Amino acid sequence: MAKKLAISWVVFMMFLLACYVGASESEAQILIKFRSSLLSSNESALSRWNVSTDPCNNTTPNWSGLRCSGGIVTGLRLENMSLMGIIDIDTLAQLPGLRSLSFKNNSFDGPMPSVNRLTLRALYLSYNKFSGEIPADAFAGMNQLKKVHLGRNQFTGKIPGSLTALQKLLELSLEGNQFEGKIPNFPKAQLTLLNLSYNQLEGRIPASLSNFNATSFEGNKDLCGKPLEQCKSSKKKTIMLICVIAAAAVALAAITALSYIRSRETKTSQFNKNQETKALKKYDASNNTSQKEAQSCDYFSHAQKGDSGKLYFVKNDRERFDLQDLLRASAEVLGSGSFGSSYKAVLLSGPAMVVKRFRQMSSVGREDFHDHMRRLGSLSHPNLLPLIAFYYRKEEKLLVSDFVPNGSLANHLHAGRAPGQLGLDWPTRLKIIRGVAKGLAHLYGEFPGFALPHGHLKSSNVLLDNNFEPLLTDYALVPVVNKEHAQLYMVAYKSPEFTQTDRVTRKTDVWSLGILILELLTGKFPANYLKQGKGANADLATWVNSVVREEWTGEVFDKDMKGTKNGEGQMLKLLKIGMCCCEWNAERRWDLREAVERIMELKEKDNENDDYSSYASEDYGYSSRAMTDEDFSFSIVNV
Repeated sequence: MAKKLAISWVVFMMFLLACYVGASESEAQILIKFRSSLLSSNESALSRWNVSTDPCNNTTPNWSGLRCSGGIVTGLRLENMSLMGIIDIDTLAQLPGLRSLSFKNNSFDGPMPSVNRLTLRALYLSYNKFSGEIPADAFAGMNQLKKVHLGRNQFTGKIPGSLTALQKLLELSLEGNQFEGKIPNFPKAQLTLLNLSYNQLEGRIPASLSNFNATSFEGNKDLCGKPLEQCKSSKKKTIMLICVIAAAAVALAAITALSYIRSRETKTSQFNKNQETKALKKYDASNNTSQKEAQSCDYFSHAQKGDSGKLYFVKNDRERFDLQDLLRASAEVLGSGSFGSSYKAVLLSGPAMVVKRFRQMSSVGREDFHDHMRRLGSLSHPNLLPLIAFYYRKEEKLLVSDFVPNGSLANHLHAGRAPGQLGLDWPTRLKIIRGVAKGLAHLYGEFPGFALPHGHLKSSNVLLDNNFEPLLTDYALVPVVNKEHAQLYMVAYKSPEFTQTDRVTRKTDVWSLGILILELLTGKFPANYLKQGKGANADLATWVNSVVREEWTGEVFDKDMKGTKNGEGQMLKLLKIGMCCCEWNAERRWDLREAVERIMELKEKDNENDDYSSYASEDYGYSSRAMTDEDFSFSIVNV
């Protein structure tokens, strides 16, 4: 009997061992099968996953993006990999230990995946392109779920009611979608993080959520109640509607009377009035972002009341004019950027000015705004476009500067040219990047305490005078721009360090300088700068690196760049400078001083004795290494 028990025990242990080995092999196969459902423009993404190795063996680091515990896979963190395709939930459900998923900052689209088939504690799908309505029961039964991050997608419909039944839910991030309807009631004392901003939500904010900051709800124009403005009763709404109708009738009568009076004026007076009305209408209707935006000029008619209508000049050597002078000037829309709309206003006295309207500075007070603008106005450098004057109102700010008729660097690089019109030649491009470097260095010297002395360096913010000398614009605005808006639109917040760790450093501007250099040399626009939120993903830098990885080649340079004879070596030097400024690891990235020194050493032409190939082997310290899992400090396991 004892012998039989011993044999049975051995057989049982061998069965357990076989089950363990089979499970280990099965997990690798499951992950490889899951990978097959994904697509990526990044060839290196998940390319090292290998079915012949154990995913949770620390000695085989090929399985990037995995989190393991007890020898099994507990988390997938596949972020910033340009992934798209289908998230195969059926395959993921075969991983019994899976507790956290993160596909942040990729390119997945389509409907919300059926994640309630998984036993998750954390779900991160932010910064993708998911769309459509999320079913009301999408999170039903996910009782262990603590963190749900779905921000910056294109979801529509109502917030799923099944979220309110999750008793362990601590974090909910749904910002930057198109959710509509009322906010459902969440249990009290449950959530510790909430972000519902920039959706289309309406109605009263539930009392259980009233203790959150107002920024959790901003950007929803029809929400009310604490911490936002008090909700108005239906009776008050009716009274307000009657007032609005009455005011409209009075305004219509006034307009009719004014038209009759004007019809009796002399032709000269009529002409002057028509010109003024035309300018006002142009200025008022120029921003086409929304009807609300177009009507926002109405308050200028009341700007004479008190101090709110005053332009403050920061340059003592400039001719003074007031707000009404700007409104009377002939106006032309220059464009709508990430901060707001820009207008060209030609004053009656002759000079052309640029007026930029900012709506995303409501968080800064009058005194702090005035102090910062005066500090900007004190700057004087040939490569910085000077601030002339500013206007402060709580809901809106205006910044006034000189008009630069030659346009921006972006326009010269990317806009269509007339037949026979030449692109920027190499000497001109070198001149531009030298001026940019000098202007940036001046900002660093003037603002030693700023993490981002510029913060928004891109080709459309580099203007060119008639001699193609660059003038930096939109600089040093980070302290006065609302944080949420800055992180959504400003290019500094698309850097790798912000994508990885939600922080920026004084080397972040260097990253933007590097991208600008690559854009200048290749003629290619960094398309991901148009993407909202995080995720520059270094598309341009990645492309340049892929071209030159095997050997340095002239294929990377803009074919429209003329005047390159005898300058190829200097162009290669600048290319390598750009790549060193685009080092993913901020600690290994050059600081601004070194970048500027290297740029200023460049010449238009190589020396006669220079060896073209020697520049290819010169070591500037650039690391072309792809990002590894260790570069990320964000963890989705300890939830």
